[in-house]
Amino acid sequence: MKLLALDTSTEACSVALYQDGAILALDEVCPQQHSKRILPMVQQLLATAGISLQDLDGIVFGRGPGSFTGVRIGVGVCQGLAFGADLPVFGVSTLAAMAQAAHRLHQATEVVAAIDARMAEVYFAQYRLSEAGLMLPFAEEVARKPAELPECLVEANGVAVGTGFVTYAAQFSAWAPLRVCSDVLYPSAQDMLMLAIPAWQAGAFIAAELAEPIYVRDEVTWQKLPGR
Repeated sequence: MKLLALDTSTEACSVALYQDGAILALDEVCPQQHSKRILPMVQQLLATAGISLQDLDGIVFGRGPGSFTGVRIGVGVCQGLAFGADLPVFGVSTLAAMAQAAHRLHQATEVVAAIDARMAEVYFAQYRLSEAGLMLPFAEEVARKPAELPECLVEANGVAVGTGFVTYAAQFSAWAPLRVCSDVLYPSAQDMLMLAIPAWQAGAFIAAELAEPIYVRDEVTWQKLPGR
């Protein structure tokens, strides 16, 4: 099995390759440079592994939530690569990928993930470890102001990951049971691979033209500049 994963949903740009049980990964924090960096990173990773795009079995992409532009770039690049090599694709939640990273790095079994969504909101979800070692959601992904999160989420325990807990540290400080992990701020393609492998084994990959972003928040409020 050979799977390529890529993500451009946040300030980070990330690619990873799963080949015969081993993972190669590249991660860069490069705001507003994703469209320039993602393809060279893919080429570098494939060259390091000594394989071509046509040798792959499928491509995994970060389907959101995250930056609207970033999510669209990731989906578009995935589709372009998949069309060119006639490969199936699979989308993985960016929040789930961060939860999986918390398990990989800190052996976390319960995770709260929050990405800064701008406009004083966060993208937010909760995860628990399955018997298979995968982080599975037990609450719907939402976009909310920290103060508006449902009471059931406020009572969360475990590990907290993501930029939401950095940007809104004061608002989340009352969540005493949570331990914030400062080293898991962005989703990584290598964790998307771990979540996508069971999907590949189950035949859940789809045709490239069916790949869709998941924004969670479908509306953006535009504010006019003075005098406009």
